[in-house]
Amino acid sequence: MTQLAIIGGTGLSALNGLNIVEQHKISTPFGLPSSDILEGELHGKTVLFLPRHGPKHTIPPHKINYRANIWALHHLGVSHIIAVAAVGGIRQDLAPSSFVLPDQIIDYTYGREQSFYSDDFCAENHIDFSYPYDERLRKDLLQAALNQQITIVDGGTYGATQGPRLESAAEIKRMAQDGCAMVGMTGMPEAALARELNIAYASCALVVNWAAGLSDGLITMTQIEQTLVGGMSQVKQVLDEFIRMQ
Repeated sequence: MTQLAIIGGTGLSALNGLNIVEQHKISTPFGLPSSDILEGELHGKTVLFLPRHGPKHTIPPHKINYRANIWALHHLGVSHIIAVAAVGGIRQDLAPSSFVLPDQIIDYTYGREQSFYSDDFCAENHIDFSYPYDERLRKDLLQAALNQQITIVDGGTYGATQGPRLESAAEIKRMAQDGCAMVGMTGMPEAALARELNIAYASCALVVNWAAGLSDGLITMTQIEQTLVGGMSQVKQVLDEFIRMQ
């Protein structure tokens, strides 16, 4: 039986229309998750919601307890995760306000706990990570966007950086040469941890700015926030339609 969770990123700290029926406060073997997990109903379906950066967006990307977040969702029976993210556009077709479903990841992060089995590892704990995102889940999200007549880009490599600072122009140039289409700070180890627990995982990414060095002038939070306002409304439309389809 499918149990869906949505992990909210920058610009999505709450899920409008979700009729909250329970608030789960969970302590995990890896510490506390970013927030209590909200359980609610939308279109007659049960949905769990977790704001990745905390309810007031106070947890920076490199300090998020990814293991606690994913373990807590698994503990509550989650089988599918849609992870919402704000990213910078690198590829030419990913201008600000674009909506994209990545299909690959390159991990540039460091010092983050990458596995549930770091302290109790055996060979059986290796996971196949050839295709980080669940293809069925991606296709269903694409259909949801199509149903709502929302343009969405199918595929692209997500480059996960450490943060919390934004990248240098030289770093973005290297990432472009590596094949990255977009840059974000929270895609890893979140996706890999979901795979370790056999949870189907896909990401909905909203491009909120051109990455460093790809536009005139400096990147400002004012510009990012302006893009978030309009863009996240489309993300919410797609999520709403996706849940309606289930």
